[in-house]
Amino acid sequence: MAALFHQFWHVTTGGMRSWYEAKMFIERMSLVSSDALHLLVGILVWLLIAAVLRKPISEWIPWLILFALIAFNEGVDLWIEQWPDLGMQYGESAKDVGLTMIIPTALLIAARVRPDLFRSYPDAASRRSRSRGARR
Repeated sequence: MAALFHQFWHVTTGGMRSWYEAKMFIERMSLVSSDALHLLVGILVWLLIAAVLRKPISEWIPWLILFALIAFNEGVDLWIEQWPDLGMQYGESAKDVGLTMIIPTALLIAARVRPDLFRSYPDAASRRSRSRGARR
């Protein structure tokens, strides 16, 4: 049983290290800062989750899945990285979570509180097309 647990531990740690190294490669080759990358990835992954699940962004499910993925990602960072000051490491991790979730959170709240901001208005579109026809 101990050998099985040890093998599981080794595979899990190896998987986490591989994920961390792939993430570091993407971060280093990126043209934007690490903080900007968190903003971009957060919104893109959230929209992708919503599209794949065919859920509107006003529902909590895509947001919760994104949050779970970010929690996993930051857990890997905390597991693999060993900073001399844990306060700095935890602070950086909290900043990463905040940056990644801020835009999806703001858009989720806006879509739930003011759904009219996310709808097209057929009257406005028909007025635009009529005004274009009148100009000709």
